[in-house]
Amino acid sequence: MTAPEIKPPVELVVASGKGGVGKSTLTAVLALTLAEKGYHMVAVDADAEAPNLHLVLGVTQWEKVDDVYEGRLAYILEDKCTRCNLCAEECAYGAVEIKDGKYVINPYICEGCLTCSLVCPPKAIRYKFRVKSGEIRVAKTGYGFTLVSSETMPGRPNSGKIVTEAKNKGKELLGPSGVLLVDAAAGIGCQVISSLTGAQLSILVAEPTLASLSDLKRIHKLTKHFGIAPMLVINKYDINQDVLPLIEEYAEKENIPIIGKIPYDPEVPKALATNKPITIYSPDSPAAKAAKKIAEYVADEVLPQWRTWWAKYRPKKPEPYVPVVLRPGQITSTRER
Repeated sequence: MTAPEIKPPVELVVASGKGGVGKSTLTAVLALTLAEKGYHMVAVDADAEAPNLHLVLGVTQWEKVDDVYEGRLAYILEDKCTRCNLCAEECAYGAVEIKDGKYVINPYICEGCLTCSLVCPPKAIRYKFRVKSGEIRVAKTGYGFTLVSSETMPGRPNSGKIVTEAKNKGKELLGPSGVLLVDAAAGIGCQVISSLTGAQLSILVAEPTLASLSDLKRIHKLTKHFGIAPMLVINKYDINQDVLPLIEEYAEKENIPIIGKIPYDPEVPKALATNKPITIYSPDSPAAKAAKKIAEYVADEVLPQWRTWWAKYRPKKPEPYVPVVLRPGQITSTRER
């Protein structure tokens, strides 16, 4: 089947404010459907702190793994340390520990912020530079498309930068045309911001709970800031008929088209347990049929004329970024409280 050539490439991000709402399950079905329909597409797992899209897609081996290095990690020269304790007192992260009477830096906590070295009278603190912070991994899935996955090393900061590196690798592999399908992390943190940066379209996934509605509003605010045209999928829509109308009302008020609803289905966790997308494990299950219908809608109705879609549903006025400035006195008074 021949899909329309999308040139230049379009970025479609599947995101959710709340974790565990079925984002990666839907992403897998969407990726399979786009591949089946002939789209030139690369999928990116942008949940660097908890990547699992490769598990859903049954990937067990990577064709290529690139290490990502950045930042610095402090360590203490024992022969210079006078045990004055100033480094432990000033480290905001609690990374300085005392073991067997010796001062040491916990590498899983250290942010490399320099504070300890600035307050150390005998200058006993040194740094390791270009510390391995994560990996970018590439695999050809059994479904005919390429997956790029990112993974942060435990305790290392800047997972958002690793997500950016993963997206850049995806763009490189994609070339001048096609679809970059990004499975973002849950929440609104730096990983999600990196996932949304530069994207044109997003599918927001929510479930009918007050917690999910609250988090939907937060992630939607981010998409508005980046000028992204959102779509909404309500997963397990039939588990709470009291909250479902609240989500529908929010979507209507905010001009977010609801492109599908997926029922609760016990076949979904069974599919996850076998490392297969739900449409492969149980294609006739209610959840598989609903997810497939959503994916086909995106493939047939949204992507071929994505610019028109974007113009219709993008925020007319971007959400401004308003920084919260904490002055030294305010920080002190907050700590005192």
